[in-house]
Amino acid sequence: MRKVWLGVSVAFGVSFSLVALLVIGTYMVAADLAGGGTGTTVGLAKGAVPAAYQPLVQKWGNLCPAINPALLAAQLYQESGWNPKAQSPANAKGIAQFIPATWASHGVDGDKDGDRDIWDPRDAIPSAAAYDCSLAKYVKDVPGDLTHNMLASYNAGAYAVIKYSGVPPYRETQNYVKTITTLAKSFAAPVQKVRPSQQSAAAIYFAQKQLGKPYLWGGDGTPEDGGRFDCSGLTKAAYKTVGIDLPRVANDQWNAGPHPKRDELLPGDLVFFAYDLDDPRSIHHVGIYVGGGQMINAPYTGAVIRFDKIDTPDYIGATRVTKDGAKALPTANSA
Repeated sequence: MRKVWLGVSVAFGVSFSLVALLVIGTYMVAADLAGGGTGTTVGLAKGAVPAAYQPLVQKWGNLCPAINPALLAAQLYQESGWNPKAQSPANAKGIAQFIPATWASHGVDGDKDGDRDIWDPRDAIPSAAAYDCSLAKYVKDVPGDLTHNMLASYNAGAYAVIKYSGVPPYRETQNYVKTITTLAKSFAAPVQKVRPSQQSAAAIYFAQKQLGKPYLWGGDGTPEDGGRFDCSGLTKAAYKTVGIDLPRVANDQWNAGPHPKRDELLPGDLVFFAYDLDDPRSIHHVGIYVGGGQMINAPYTGAVIRFDKIDTPDYIGATRVTKDGAKALPTANSA
């Protein structure tokens, strides 16, 4: 999203030595990936799930061994983008996008208020978890990964999973399993350091070449825009140069990979700023971290693309972009 952002600015005349230091450091990080490792993840990353739904996702995401809170969060985000009033052309309803027939057989009264309301997240989120676990029971004896088989059952039906002794050879189903398991990484709290990004140096190199250009609301850097950008247009274009297609809007870019902690930031990470630090849907600004507590960003109308500090009161967190993570995101609306 492209809102006016009042950060602590750093003059554009940053010394060449500082710029060189940041860029050299970026390339050293990108070249030193051999020692990086990816650990297993548990729980939910801070700020990954809107605060109103986090307790529900955390509780019901542990309903059975086939799911976890991050996986449940990924499904809900993929289905509705956390919109409890979402309704699809196929008549799927609510935050979990149940069709009425499935809701009739699998909806539960999660909040124990005496009804099963498809529009109420307090019922729909528990129902989504219960439905996942029900599918997992059907395929518990099928060879392979239980979670993958459960997700395949969600997409193609348990019969197909049983017939093929695992995820069936349907492209749509295989893509669905990969999408949800990949997207889950952006909601999970890492138990080890998040692996560095191989694309970070090139993304920063692109952003650095835009320094000094005037901000343009809605700018994508096209000839029609005079080569100018807004905040999310700049980050999208920077990662496009390394073959990664990010969504157009900042709060959609948030889920393009796992979320490193503040003291684990590396050059190339996307850094985000929000009106409500408990709600990633309120993200209003994004920049590209370059090290030393600084980012390259397109701040607001009247300013130029420049270096700014990231440690401001509205800093919500960061995302380490991955190609699979970006590809797993739902199609974003243009803004």
